[in-house]
Amino acid sequence: MSTQSQQRLGASGLLLLAVAFIAAVIASNQLLKGVRIDLTENNLYTLSDGTKRILQNIDEPINLYLYFSDQATEDTPSLRDYANRVREMLEEFANSSRGKLRLSVIDPLPFSEEEDRAAKFGLHGVQLGMTPDPVYLGLAGTNSVGDEEIIPFFQPDREAFLEYDLAKLVSTLANPERKVIGLVSGVSMSGRFDPQLQRMQPSWVVYQQAQQLFEIRDLGTSFEAVPDDVGVLWIVQPKGLSDATQYAIDQFVMQGGKALIFVDPVAAVDAATAEGMPQGMSPIGQASDLPLLFDGWGIEFSTKDVVADAQLALAINTGFSNRPSRHYGYLGITADQMNSSDIVTAELGAMNAAMAGRLKLAEDSEATFEPLLASSPASRTIPAERFSFLPDPRALQDGFVPGGEPLVVAARISGTLPSAFPDGNPSMSVGSEDESDDDAPSEFLSESAEPANLIVVADVDLLTDTMWVQVQSFFGQQIANSFASNGAFVINALDSLTGSTDLITVRSRGSFSRPFSKVEELRANAEARFRETEQRLQQELAETERRLGELESSREDTGSLLLTTEQQAEVDRFVDQRASIRKELRAVQRGLDEDIENLGTWLKIINIGLVPLLLTLAVLFVLWRRRQRGQA
Repeated sequence: MSTQSQQRLGASGLLLLAVAFIAAVIASNQLLKGVRIDLTENNLYTLSDGTKRILQNIDEPINLYLYFSDQATEDTPSLRDYANRVREMLEEFANSSRGKLRLSVIDPLPFSEEEDRAAKFGLHGVQLGMTPDPVYLGLAGTNSVGDEEIIPFFQPDREAFLEYDLAKLVSTLANPERKVIGLVSGVSMSGRFDPQLQRMQPSWVVYQQAQQLFEIRDLGTSFEAVPDDVGVLWIVQPKGLSDATQYAIDQFVMQGGKALIFVDPVAAVDAATAEGMPQGMSPIGQASDLPLLFDGWGIEFSTKDVVADAQLALAINTGFSNRPSRHYGYLGITADQMNSSDIVTAELGAMNAAMAGRLKLAEDSEATFEPLLASSPASRTIPAERFSFLPDPRALQDGFVPGGEPLVVAARISGTLPSAFPDGNPSMSVGSEDESDDDAPSEFLSESAEPANLIVVADVDLLTDTMWVQVQSFFGQQIANSFASNGAFVINALDSLTGSTDLITVRSRGSFSRPFSKVEELRANAEARFRETEQRLQQELAETERRLGELESSREDTGSLLLTTEQQAEVDRFVDQRASIRKELRAVQRGLDEDIENLGTWLKIINIGLVPLLLTLAVLFVLWRRRQRGQA
């Protein structure tokens, strides 16, 4: 075969190879359409089972509009990376929705119709320091009946809850009916007539806020069945509930109902009356409990113990001092004592609680106990009776010894729970078998039909206005300014519980950003060595100063400013030793930098040199094999 023929054959082969490559790409796009592989460490792009069930149960189409200022963020790579993360998550939602989610990505340019529509939805444009125009990164969703839900701006610090926020928005649009919450309260949250002031007292602010988001239905404190349309029970200060009412609550939970329960060993808002009360003393608040239900469900709570905390104690005004006194029973719970991985408490600030109780899970319980609020390690429980007619809160400090471990004040209890009434309805008489066939209530469940979900809080006072909000009158309107996150906690809890079981199972996810863990490990090890050396320096410094002090005290000529020969030698020795140790400190720091630089160098060698070298060797091997075959 001539050389020209070989060249034509080679050119034809290359052309056929190119055509085959293009055909293979087209075929793979069609055959592998929808096939996705998540290779990230935290499975960032793999939706949870709860989210998948929410998407598969969408009946009517939902339109999602992602507004992102693409042009305005050209010089903001970090925000662009996160926007890409949001877009990819939304695309995964759309792919799993069987065509029920329709996603549109829009760049709202300044003064455009798209920007006007984004503002109409209620999305917020954020003015960044490096961009002259406001930046949008928000989501708006609409359903077939015209309901709208938005996420005004995707905060990068909420990345762990990105899937939850998106799933909640979709779930709300797919089920637009207003959620019904059954209120079971032993105190007047919705307002009452004050006989002393001879006027109506307004409802609690937390009750007003809940009314704006949910349908609150007052069930009273005596009922034998929970209405079918109630999805969540909000139980506050339950005192002396009958067995029939507790049985109704128990079976509601067994059938899949959710509950937000507030009990208290000492509820100051529900103060007991006492005749002959000494002047200047306040009566103790009343306790509340659900003993039958808690014992049956495996929850330990005692009305005889109050959590006291020396670290979180709030300063309150009393009549026994001209200045506020720290009250060990009033707790200022900070974010450090909150569960950062639960949607209810993840982004809350400080919360205030008063004379709260302690929650525990029984040893034989198989439920999951997830603390939400806790005390600091500088806490312990003290008898509730010590708060009875307490003249001065400083008396609680007498003999106070911290227990050394946090005590749980609020917790989420989930999982399979046994019924608190294993023998069935307690109101059914034993000898009335004839009537039981006709008048029997709904079927008795001895354990929860699906995983239960309860949030129990051992304090009622945190719901009251005085603990978290200041209400002021402004031109005839009541304006509430919150100074604590108590109200947000309650709304988050109700919002979480009113969501479907699938939505509750959507937990926080890993972060998209990947820290240089190896670099951080090297830095931590070097800093540990640095601290050890520094501590040795401080010890030797203290020892030298002690030695100098002894030499000074042994001097006979105390009035002289000159050092003795022995003192001068000791000082010289210390100066040389200090210089040597400082040199060692610098060497440790240089070693840290060298380790990190060496790691970076090897990464550069692998990425820049090794990978191209391997590809080059692979190409040369293919060419060599082809030449061998041609010669054969």
